[in-house]
Amino acid sequence: MNSPSKIFTVVVVVVVVVVIVVVVVVVVVVVVVVVVVVVVVVSALTLHWGKGSAALRALVVVVVVVVVVVVVVVVVVVVVVVVVVVVVEILVVVGVVVVVVVVVVVVVVVVVVVVVVVVEVVVVVEVVVVVVVEVAVVVVRSNGVVVVEVVVVVLVVVLVVVLVVVVVVVVVVVVVVVVVVVVAVVVVVVIVVVVVVVIVVVVVVVVVVVVVIIVVVVNVV
Repeated sequence: MNSPSKIFTVVVVVVVVVVIVVVVVVVVVVVVVVVVVVVVVVSALTLHWGKGSAALRALVVVVVVVVVVVVVVVVVVVVVVVVVVVVVEILVVVGVVVVVVVVVVVVVVVVVVVVVVVVEVVVVVEVVVVVVVEVAVVVVRSNGVVVVEVVVVVLVVVLVVVLVVVVVVVVVVVVVVVVVVVVAVVVVVVIVVVVVVVIVVVVVVVVVVVVVIIVVVVNVV
């Protein structure tokens, strides 16, 4: 760690690792949101405007659940692969920085898991609500009143807003984590460099003083 080249290698590796993790997580989150929004909107429209039977509506619900589960599995696999690759790379290149990278990876994985859980809960709740509303609207329609368009539109808008907020929060959290880690690494590097410089200066001063003393003593003698 005393070598400047070693320090810069550590900084470069940490920054690259953090950037890779951030890119992967952001891409995965965007994919999750897009897939879920599309599936939920289609399911909502099918549940309301579709002329199929209850079995068809049940099938739509099953499709939504399957899609969500598949997305969750993909997210987990991608994150695990990234974590393994990053940690192995760090262990091979600069084992000293493993702690920093592991902290970043853990935070990112926790954020992804939270997002996936929130999205899944929102999807399930939305589907259940739409099914209940559909049943209620059948009764309402029999009385000559049609209000389902407003209800479904409101549900879809609320879901999309929630998902967008979740994405924004995730991106902000990830960016903050990246900034904090990079700043922390830079601070550590600066401290190490300053300490090394101070040590070198002190050694040089001591050597100069000793040489001067020796020269003076020799001349006097």
